[in-house]
Amino acid sequence: MAETSKIVNVDRLIDEGRWTSFQTLTVGLCAAVVVLDGFDTQAIAYVAPVLAKSWGLTPAAFGPVFAAGLVGMMVGALSLGPVADRRGRKLAILVSVALMGLFSLATMFATSVEALLALRFLTGLGLGGAMPNVIALSAEYTPARWRSTAVGVMFCGFPFGAVLGGLLAAQIIPAYGWESVFLIGGVVPLLLLLVLVPILPESVRFLVARRDAGATVARLVARAVPDANVTAETRFETAQKADGGNRAAARAELFGAGRIAGTFMLWAAFFMNLLMYYFLINWLPLTLQQAGIDLSKAILFTALLNVGGIVGTIVLARVIDRMGSFRILWLVLLSAAVAIAAVGYVGAQGGLPLGIAIFIAGFCVNGAQNNMNALAAGLYSTPSRATGVGFALGVGRIGSILGPVVGGALLAAQMPLQTLFAIGALPAIVAAIAIWGLTRRAQPDGPVRSELAH
Repeated sequence: MAETSKIVNVDRLIDEGRWTSFQTLTVGLCAAVVVLDGFDTQAIAYVAPVLAKSWGLTPAAFGPVFAAGLVGMMVGALSLGPVADRRGRKLAILVSVALMGLFSLATMFATSVEALLALRFLTGLGLGGAMPNVIALSAEYTPARWRSTAVGVMFCGFPFGAVLGGLLAAQIIPAYGWESVFLIGGVVPLLLLLVLVPILPESVRFLVARRDAGATVARLVARAVPDANVTAETRFETAQKADGGNRAAARAELFGAGRIAGTFMLWAAFFMNLLMYYFLINWLPLTLQQAGIDLSKAILFTALLNVGGIVGTIVLARVIDRMGSFRILWLVLLSAAVAIAAVGYVGAQGGLPLGIAIFIAGFCVNGAQNNMNALAAGLYSTPSRATGVGFALGVGRIGSILGPVVGGALLAAQMPLQTLFAIGALPAIVAAIAIWGLTRRAQPDGPVRSELAH
């Protein structure tokens, strides 16, 4: 077998290998980063009602603040994705977590909307920069038959962090003030850095593609695939070009013949789905409160959106891995449109009907998004993967920026709740069409599947 030969192909070794404790550790550390990302991304929505009352502002005034954080996430994804393809996944992740923690702590001292806007942008650099790199690192260490599930479960950390943020915010804001949310959101990432620096591994595929094969690669291969039987004389190879994260090569893979249409359809799906998701998580607490629901209950209903996302991510990931195809996602997105529209019709009633509609919306919207991350990781090869995923997330962040802004404009127009959420459901239909077109196309190496592109 390849494991006992003098030349070992690390792609095949990992893709065909078994799941080990090393994969659990790596994906678990990436998931911890994503939990903090979800907590901090959602935090501003939970404190906005309190700040609006304390600072004498209208809810619509927080639209630019929501957008500023998302602009930072876009810039972080677009900049730190290429950095990771040149310098390594681990370095980009560490920088992202440090930015996340430091500027979240600084947010505690904001005394104006302008200061809050600037600090949310800077925090967003870390939030956005972490995403493409934890996706790439998790995907590159996971056996092919488990890849969608691993990436999906890892990304359950985002809605879990948002749920945790909601539960904590409902308890600590009344007792300790809004600053306590950002204290937690700043201290915990800095503590996590103390774990990530010595323990988080660099991608072995990245190291081999960069021709950094040697003792470090042998050690990582031995941990990732314990039965590989590597020795000091073992040489490693990969199907990737050793271009060192060359920008021209990455552009060619994203926009070359046979790829550009798929790249644009992927971007359209990310753009529309993240627009819809951030419209929901930012404005749901305020819209439900204005509909007559108590703030604490409105926060818990918003947390239910993310609970649905956790369930949806896991269920859909297993279905995708078993099917070997992402085609189910376009049907899921059409279901999301129906559920979001339903939230507008039952929002004022509260109770079980609203809870069911929000749960289904989260199941479909967040479940689809987290599995679209795995789809993006599989479209591009190792030297371009973080760049490809980062650009998809970066374009998606443009949608996420528009989501809060559009929501603020719709709220300012004082339109009925039913109309507000009917409009909010439209992006799901466009995203469904994009995913339908993408998964029907034949890629250069065959149909879009859950296997990672080499």
